[in-house]
Amino acid sequence: MSKYKQEPLEFDGLATVPIAERGGKVRLEHMGGVHAKGESMASWLDKLPKLLAADSLRGVVAAMLAAKRHQRAMLWGLGGHVIKCGLAPVLVDLMERGYVSGFVMNGAASIHDFEIGIAGCTSEDVESVLPDGRFGAAEETGREMNDAIARAQRQGIGIGEALGARLHEIVPPENAGACLLLQAWRRNIPVTVHVAVGTDTPHTHPQADGAAIGAGTHHDFRLFCSLLRELNGGGIYLNVGSAVILPEVFLKAVSVVRNLGYPLADFATANFDFFQHYRPRVNVVARPHAQRGGQGYAITGHHEILIPLLAALLIESEP
Repeated sequence: MSKYKQEPLEFDGLATVPIAERGGKVRLEHMGGVHAKGESMASWLDKLPKLLAADSLRGVVAAMLAAKRHQRAMLWGLGGHVIKCGLAPVLVDLMERGYVSGFVMNGAASIHDFEIGIAGCTSEDVESVLPDGRFGAAEETGREMNDAIARAQRQGIGIGEALGARLHEIVPPENAGACLLLQAWRRNIPVTVHVAVGTDTPHTHPQADGAAIGAGTHHDFRLFCSLLRELNGGGIYLNVGSAVILPEVFLKAVSVVRNLGYPLADFATANFDFFQHYRPRVNVVARPHAQRGGQGYAITGHHEILIPLLAALLIESEP
């Protein structure tokens, strides 16, 4: 016998309803199909369940295909991990196919891409070099990037353009195909770089010039605002792997464009990341569409899988 004074509640009088009357949000038509050997990626996409992230992935693919068809902008915001996990060749191919109007990088993305260009490698073993202060001390990275940024200030251009121009001068041919800054520069595809002073290793180099860094990244912010206008009426902005810097930059740029009287409505946004962080979720996926139409999507997973998958779906879905 129980020592508690409370008795379990009796369910005899609980009211029930027929399941046909209740219905359900998941029905047979939402079920996934079975992939058959030899079928296309487009067929695979169509056979995913008509639910949740599968519908979001369809939405992103459809938005990008429509943007290309109607010649609307497609801007890619890139965090450092996107470059570190080997995706530059995939993004270069998407440039060639017309799925890129511009790249928007945080400082980390530009550093990793610059190092891939000049050295064919990047990403330090931080734990092994931090104890004696060698972390971030690569001479060529700091010297060449800061020299390019100083040139940018003298020439009145942004960091992204200046880095591409410098890479054009110094990248060995065998590294060129995997260097996104360089390949975008050669195709006249704008690249903007958005830095927070102190977050990036070249800022610790003796040659670092705070005034030049600030001028270059502010130029790129204003250029990004200009590019953002072209999203209106069917473009898409993809935030890939930036949890803080680029979502904040994007939201401010949206406000600037609208404040200056340019229409910016009915476009799509997408956030691709291993986790769905607060800022991308609200600043990229939700807030830009309030009272202005359009649609935001969130896709969670590894960049090295999701971005090649997205690229393959775009390629296979083309007419």
